[in-house]
Amino acid sequence: MNSNHDSDQAPTGTEPDSPSAQNQDNGIGAPFPWWMNWKFMLPTWGIIAAFIWLGIHFHIDKHIIASSVFLIGLLSNAFAWLLGVIAVVPLVGPLIVKILSLGFIWLLNAVGYLVSFVAIRRGYSKDVLTYRGVTIALIVGIVIGYIIGKLV
Repeated sequence: MNSNHDSDQAPTGTEPDSPSAQNQDNGIGAPFPWWMNWKFMLPTWGIIAAFIWLGIHFHIDKHIIASSVFLIGLLSNAFAWLLGVIAVVPLVGPLIVKILSLGFIWLLNAVGYLVSFVAIRRGYSKDVLTYRGVTIALIVGIVIGYIIGKLV
């Protein structure tokens, strides 16, 4: 008797571990998106890191480097993948992702940029680096305090 349970096996000509079989099914019946595949994202982050290094090495304008990295990361979903990788780390990972998604952190950073802009316009450009360092230290302190508070 011939049963119709051949759907559990990989299609003819493809092995279960081949990339085409992995892209067809992610184990829960949904198609596997290309941007979640580490075989695509790891080289993408390598290209981004190489581009940053080359830009700094050849003294390319920082605005061009930042814009290009932002565009590549946005189009390839590299930032979302990196947050997903960070979230996989037990205990600490989900907390870091949760903190980075808080609107307060974004608001605090935006206020820092606004104050820096006003200070530079008024001639306090030497002090801006100090104040931006204080802002970044405050954000890092909030992140570390939040993580310790959740773990204890």
